[in-house]
Amino acid sequence: MKVQVEELSPIEKKLSIEVDSQRVADELTRAYTSIGKQVKLPGFRQGKVPRRILEQRFKEQVEDDVIQRVVQSAYVQAITEHKVEPVSQPQVTNSGLKPGASFSFEARVEVKPKVEAKDYKELPLKKQETAVADAQIHEQIEKMRESNSTLEPVEGRDVAQAGDFAQVDYEATIDGQPFVGSKAEGVTAEIAPGELVDSNIAALEGVKVGDTKEIDYAFPPDYRVEEIKGKTAHFKIHLKGIKAKKVPELNDELAKELGAASVDELRTKIRTNLETTAKSKAAQEDRDALMKALIERNPFEVPKAMVERAIDSMLEGALRQMQRSGLDIRNLGLDFMRLRDEMRERAVSEVKGTLLFEAIALKEGIQATDADLEKKIEELATEAGQPVANVRKYFQSQDDRLGLSLRLREEKTIEFLKAQAKYS
Repeated sequence: MKVQVEELSPIEKKLSIEVDSQRVADELTRAYTSIGKQVKLPGFRQGKVPRRILEQRFKEQVEDDVIQRVVQSAYVQAITEHKVEPVSQPQVTNSGLKPGASFSFEARVEVKPKVEAKDYKELPLKKQETAVADAQIHEQIEKMRESNSTLEPVEGRDVAQAGDFAQVDYEATIDGQPFVGSKAEGVTAEIAPGELVDSNIAALEGVKVGDTKEIDYAFPPDYRVEEIKGKTAHFKIHLKGIKAKKVPELNDELAKELGAASVDELRTKIRTNLETTAKSKAAQEDRDALMKALIERNPFEVPKAMVERAIDSMLEGALRQMQRSGLDIRNLGLDFMRLRDEMRERAVSEVKGTLLFEAIALKEGIQATDADLEKKIEELATEAGQPVANVRKYFQSQDDRLGLSLRLREEKTIEFLKAQAKYS
């Protein structure tokens, strides 16, 4: 087999491959032998059909299959022997089979670029603050108290005040006609400034329970219902009752409801969670800043195939996050082409950054050891609240361990760059 490799660009190569005639003839023989054992033709016993008859009936099918097999095996052999690192499926062209002749084809393929990182010391970084202030813990506790508040009927008065929560029935019309969603019963709305579509009705302040308040309301021009957005509706709102929000006291009983044994333990848990979040955010910002600086100092092209795979990964991650948040992505009407376009710039940066981190690691001899892998598995087990043995099972296969190893190598490379960085 003859192979010629031509570099079309730093990210694309063309392989011109010639397969000798004997290899092609052997493949044709095997193909006709196989099909001859399967077909039944009038006047011939099964398995005894002459090849010339088979060629008359099945030549196009057999040659297509043989070309596919020869191309596949020869291409794999060629990229292995010539150390070509493809990142996409090859685009193959050939002129077909000719009797007694060798078979030639060309394969154009995107390849992983050879990246030589330069000028990667003293990269600019900002000092990150990850300490958690007592005020942040207090703010988080107040949010928890708010989220655990209840609505209780107001006693001793029957006139609505600002800050109350009203129980209402309503009917509405546009130009005297009802519309979708124009009538409801037992709706809760806050008596506070804001939009009616967000369940805020300030106009109910001063209204007595049992009375009806009539108001006009203009729906926002970007309202989700096409038929009524931007239009003004006339509402008749009947006030059935008023309730007040009761925020629970901060005590050990509330702490237990929130998963802690006491208020002190709740504060400790909140501090730990906020510190973890702050450190994670700082680490991501440091990585982004290093990546941006490296890309600016080391410009190069990246293959489209690598960018598309990065977009696939980013999109899958975003969809998983939506599902974890309880959203049904089938009902969101997502424009996936638009989402992919919006992610493209970030994906290009991710591919370039990953390649640059890899190049620096190779140049500096940075590796993830078995001890590093074991330590990371223990950390993941702690974070997940799972036994180490259970988490270790997820990394039994060679591919999974390699993925974790590459992730750790990048983390160690980033730490190396941070140690060399110039902080402001």
